[in-house]
Amino acid sequence: MAAEETILIQRAEKVDHQLIRAIGIPGLTANIVNSTIGAGIFVLPALVAKGLGPAAPLAFVCCAIAMVLFVTCFAIAGSRVSLTGGLYAYVEVAFGRYVGFLAGVLYGITALGAVAGVVNVLVNSIAIVAPFLGNPVMRIVVMLVVYGSLVGINVRGVRGGAGAVTVVTFAKLLPLLLFIGAGIFFIHPAKIGWSAWPSSKSLGDAVILLIFAFVGIEVALIPSGEVKNPARTVPRAAYLALVFTTIIYIMIQLVAQGTLGSDLANYKDAPLAEAAAKFLGNIGRTTLLAGATISAFGFVTSDILSSPRMIFAFGRDGALPAWFARVHPRYRSPHVAIITYAVLAFGLSASGTFEQLAVLSNVAVLLMYLLCCAACWFLVQRDIRADGQSFNFPGMKIVPALAIIAIIWILAHATLWEFEVNGILLALASIVYLMRAQFRRKS
Repeated sequence: MAAEETILIQRAEKVDHQLIRAIGIPGLTANIVNSTIGAGIFVLPALVAKGLGPAAPLAFVCCAIAMVLFVTCFAIAGSRVSLTGGLYAYVEVAFGRYVGFLAGVLYGITALGAVAGVVNVLVNSIAIVAPFLGNPVMRIVVMLVVYGSLVGINVRGVRGGAGAVTVVTFAKLLPLLLFIGAGIFFIHPAKIGWSAWPSSKSLGDAVILLIFAFVGIEVALIPSGEVKNPARTVPRAAYLALVFTTIIYIMIQLVAQGTLGSDLANYKDAPLAEAAAKFLGNIGRTTLLAGATISAFGFVTSDILSSPRMIFAFGRDGALPAWFARVHPRYRSPHVAIITYAVLAFGLSASGTFEQLAVLSNVAVLLMYLLCCAACWFLVQRDIRADGQSFNFPGMKIVPALAIIAIIWILAHATLWEFEVNGILLALASIVYLMRAQFRRKS
């Protein structure tokens, strides 16, 4: 291990030492599942069916294969770097502070845009049930209540935040499990059969859209400095969550496609609710609409637990003032980072500018994955290790290469405009980073 990498890890560990390692395999698995299964799965089946028709499950399989490669890279890296920051920390240790900072910025673009969008979905869902909450003033009040309550829970400690995530995960999975359990008996085989293989373009377009039903592990791994025995916990939790999520997703698509058939693509706002109405009536439709609301809240719950740790890591490593890495003297939580993140997310939610960020988030998250997969190879090559046994298996060095190839194939279906805007944001972030570095040198 190089001297610079050793110093970087030692400095970060001194700050992370203030945190409590309280997240085990059940808690981390629940956090990954909660971060992955969000409000998107309640609408994505219709959008994927629009492009692929009955062959839509093929896109889920492609995403799952890609995610196996990505998750393996994250597990390898996570067993070797157990610092708060997750993917950002892996990239930083492998390539240095500047490239790590860019990975963190890419994560920030993705996370803030996603959580701001989901909070708006949550508020809209609540307004359907209680129309008086739909006016502009009451929307702001509801957003404040959502963010304020979750900030309060997470400031009081990671155990409370992880506990809330576990409870909400089970609550939001119940409607989906009911949808699958009841709907499987109403599938018409003729509606899910397909004879022609879809074109590479149509499949790629569906995958780049659907991949965001699978991403989320990067959120759950950010509080790595608070994970017990990360070399064992990270790989097991990641694979358990991926297997569970993939099975749930494919079954959801099959039930929706098998009950609605070609009409599935016409219900882009609430396809699962419309499918449930076919075999459970209005009760089923209401249950799935409520499930979408709970799922949105669950995503925000998990995000407020995990994403603020990125700001904490930036403050810890000098990319932001050290004030952002402060830990609450009583609850030992990164309270300044939690409050700062919630304020930024609330501002985007209230202003609506999150829509532009949401459009760019697909490219941002894949670019971040690209950096992390490359970092994984360097961490293995340089034999960088955390405490405990690292995650090893024969031929593991080829996995990052396969993962990078998969990312490049998916990114090939993005638009040039998305790359340009992400490039501009990274350039602006680089200017801020250089100014901060110059200030530190003068100080």
